[in-house]
Amino acid sequence: MLGTAIIVGVLFLLATVTFSTADKLIVGVLNRPDFLTGAAAHTNTLAAGAVLALVEGPATVAIAVLLFPVLKRTSEPLALAFIAFRIAELAAALVYVAVPLLAIRLGDGLRNGSINASASQHLGPLLKAQHSIAFVLIYLLTSLGGIALAYLLYRSQLVPRPIAVLGLIGYPVLLLGTILAIFNVTTVTHGVGLAALIPGGVFELILPIWLFAKGFRFPAHDEPTTAYAAQ
Repeated sequence: MLGTAIIVGVLFLLATVTFSTADKLIVGVLNRPDFLTGAAAHTNTLAAGAVLALVEGPATVAIAVLLFPVLKRTSEPLALAFIAFRIAELAAALVYVAVPLLAIRLGDGLRNGSINASASQHLGPLLKAQHSIAFVLIYLLTSLGGIALAYLLYRSQLVPRPIAVLGLIGYPVLLLGTILAIFNVTTVTHGVGLAALIPGGVFELILPIWLFAKGFRFPAHDEPTTAYAAQ
């Protein structure tokens, strides 16, 4: 079971690092004035961002699938809901990945003349809007799935309850921040709104560290079978 815990820990860190790095790369291009006109010069940056962003979605789904056998002991419906949220997050990630890919394609079209130069004034804002919507959707689904996960970890005591409590605090805070962002009250990308990411981010750092060091804890009355524990 320690092996599964380590894999889950690695996937948590992988999803966090790849998505944050991808967004920095992509936003660095999108924030340039009339970015589509010069997008062809930043093809490698956009492509790297797309590849990294594409890692995040499958990684989060894999986490939910790997955890299902142990989480369903506490609540199978909620464990299935966790998988569903992660699959929905993967779909949102694909919408997000489409942004840099479209920017590359449109940038090439503007460079070779197959797309009218004036189109960049209209298509650029549309791509920025798509990026913002996909970004918020990813965080919305992350917070919902995270709440389910933290609750299951708290009930099952697979990890120390203080760690689960951190998730039970962090993900609702992220959910609130995301809802405020949807209504343009604040943003979760910069400024004060970034505070909504901190508690959940700390949880997603501490949980993998614990899993690397200790793995899952099972109450004496709920030890996994010998065959499963050896995995």
